[in-house]
Amino acid sequence: MAVQEPAEPMLLPPRHHWRAVAAVAVSVVLAAFVASLAGNPNMQWDVVGNYLFSGQILDGLANTIILTILCMAIAIVLGIIIAIMAMSGNPVLYWVAQAYIWFFRGVPLLVQLVFWFNLALLWPRIGLSLPFTDIDYTISTNVLITSFVASVLGLALHEAAYMAEIVRAGLLGVDSGQSEAGRSLGMSDGQLLRRIILPQAMRIIVPPTGNEVISMLKATSLVAFIAGGDLMTAVQNVYSHNFRVMPLLIVASIWYLIVTTLATFLQFYLEKRVGQGFSSVASRSKRA
Repeated sequence: MAVQEPAEPMLLPPRHHWRAVAAVAVSVVLAAFVASLAGNPNMQWDVVGNYLFSGQILDGLANTIILTILCMAIAIVLGIIIAIMAMSGNPVLYWVAQAYIWFFRGVPLLVQLVFWFNLALLWPRIGLSLPFTDIDYTISTNVLITSFVASVLGLALHEAAYMAEIVRAGLLGVDSGQSEAGRSLGMSDGQLLRRIILPQAMRIIVPPTGNEVISMLKATSLVAFIAGGDLMTAVQNVYSHNFRVMPLLIVASIWYLIVTTLATFLQFYLEKRVGQGFSSVASRSKRA
């Protein structure tokens, strides 16, 4: 008579009762908070609706987006240059890069913005002037350094210091064997950087760069201190006349959240694109 093997015990998934309790508690608190906001007459939702798509607010939003894109483009290019200098064997270039990173990371951004806006206090005129000659091409600093130019200088130069460290980390993250293989093919240092190192380093550079873009988007609100024409400047101009402070701040918050959400989706898309080849290699190695 054949001996029947005992059936394997059926494993039931673990029950997490406290998760359900926590979910219910959070839902109740969130619902109460939303109801409090919706029913609070001091929120003045009608004012929020009236100014959400007003021309002055949309102009400020457009300037905020322009400032973010322009400053990040300058910061990325300058950050790559500084990162290469910091990794150079030339001690002069190395220490210049380190001094730049030390200074612009150490001084608060607001201080830098106010400094550039008041640069005329140090140099009333900027240009090229050679003594004992007729060469004198100068312009008033107040004419040249407008609030927008001061905003670009402050934001871009400050952000370039952080981008330099991000790019440097990405370059160091590329395996040294890649450079050796490229040199064995007769590539120059410039070709190695453009064709091998930077493309592979993008997998490491893109995620923190996306975070920096979002941080830059919010940091543009600081240019309101120098009337930089951004979204926060537009909001301040409006509530300084109608004294509807909270509704206008809600308008600004809504637009910041919308643009930040779009930037987050773009970051996820770029991360997926630059990591496609690496993910496939990793999956093949796991299967092997």
